[in-house]
Formats: sequence, C-alpha cells, structure tokens
Amino acid sequence: MSEKTPVDFWFDPLCPWAWMTSRWVLEVQKQRDIDIRWHPFSLAVLNEDKLDQLPEEYRELLETQAWKPIRVVAAAWQKHGDAIVGPLYTALGTRFHNNGEGPTLEAIAGALEEVGLPAGLIDYAEQEDFEFDAELRASHKEGIDKVGQDVGTPIIAVPGPEGKEVAFFGPVVTPAPKGEAALRLWDGTIAVASVPGFYEIKRTRTQGPIFE
Repeated sequence: MSEKTPVDFWFDPLCPWAWMTSRWVLEVQKQRDIDIRWHPFSLAVLNEDKLDQLPEEYRELLETQAWKPIRVVAAAWQKHGDAIVGPLYTALGTRFHNNGEGPTLEAIAGALEEVGLPAGLIDYAEQEDFEFDAELRASHKEGIDKVGQDVGTPIIAVPGPEGKEVAFFGPVVTPAPKGEAALRLWDGTIAVASVPGFYEIKRTRTQGPIFE
C-alpha cells in the first residue's frame, strides 16, 4: 500500500479565508489519500511590527482579539499533542465563522468543551507572558519562511516533483468547493505550484467569504 501524501497546513483560526481553504482540503481528504498536518500561524505575529500601517478596525482586531484563540490552540498543541490541533481548529472555526459567534472567550470555551479538552486552557487566551510564545512563533516562522513575508494564511506545503517540497499561499476560495470540484481545484493547484519558476496567479475578489 502506498503511503499517504503529507499536506502541511498553517492557519490562524481568526482568518475566514484560511477557514474556507481548510474545509476544501478536508473535502479533498475524503477522496484522496492525504494526511493533513495542522500548524498554528499567527496574524498577530505577522502584523505586530506594522500595526500603525493598518486600518484602525483591522489594527484593533489584531491587538485585542487575534492573540486569544491562537494562544489557546498553541497551548492545546503543546500540552495535548499534534492530533488535537485539527479537531480544535474545526470546533473554533465553526463557532467563529459558520455560527457567527466571533472569537469570544465564550466561543473558545465552547470549542474546548466540544473536543474534550480541559476548560482551564482558556486561561492561556489572555496570558500576558504567554508560556508557549516561542513554540507559536517557531511554527509561524516555519510556515512564513516557505512563502515569504508578504502573505498570510492559508499556507500549504506538499511533496513536489522528485520529492522536493512545494509550498504556496492559498488557494483563496469561497465557498469551499465539494465533490469533483474540490478535486479539480486540488489537482490544478498542485500542478501549477509544482512548475519550476511559477510564482503567482491572482484575480480580484468580488465577494466576501460564504460560510456553509
């Protein structure tokens, strides 16, 4: 039997676009032999040195809300292992995005309960001297180093031609395609990303994320 294809996925639970892409990758997993490995990524870390350049609304979100869920994800990862990261992300994202609860402490606490994690992990959300800050930043750096500083989430890395890793930002898509459409996007994305010298393809967004 052939081994599963590893797919490394960096996400911030706050990002609606990463959420859309993550649901697409999970749809692909139903139909292809892939092994998704989830990694914390922080939009707060990405933007902490350029907050004064951002619109006020986005700056406030990063300063007051973005740290809370990703700290809880990082703490759960460090204390309970890799296997819990994906289920916790699904529980958080469903509450934040699909259910419209947003990144509140109540939503985070509900997600922890849903996946059977200790309620005390919520204390990490507002921990000023975050215990696992170094581990979070290392995971963030591992992802961003693969694609460059001028992108965010999602970041995906897969084995490319001759075993050489192919990493890319995106694809940014909404709503998350299902069935054969999910596979067509997967095959096309992997194909173009694996072409030597290929860097970017982009078109203007005409709508916000559609949560289903």
